[in-house]
Amino acid sequence: MTRFTLSLMLILAAGTAFAQARPSSPDRTCAANRQSVLANGAIVLGTGGYTFDRFVRDSSFCPHGDILDPAWIPSRDTPQCFVGYRCKTDMRWD
Repeated sequence: MTRFTLSLMLILAAGTAFAQARPSSPDRTCAANRQSVLANGAIVLGTGGYTFDRFVRDSSFCPHGDILDPAWIPSRDTPQCFVGYRCKTDMRWD
């Protein structure tokens, strides 16, 4: 039983090492970044260095009460690529 428990713990710990890295927008074309947002509805993209953000296709991927903020990020073929939107808290009601 101890071997089984130890094996299970090792398998679970190794699973975190295989986590998929987020795509990096400056390494991809504008069209590829935009298509990722459209296809997934919501995706986290690296925007350069250690920075990243979550981009969405429409408001159905935002928490209730958030508004859409157009998102322009760097890509391989253009410095300002429209990929979709960010969810922002509507400050008018706070």
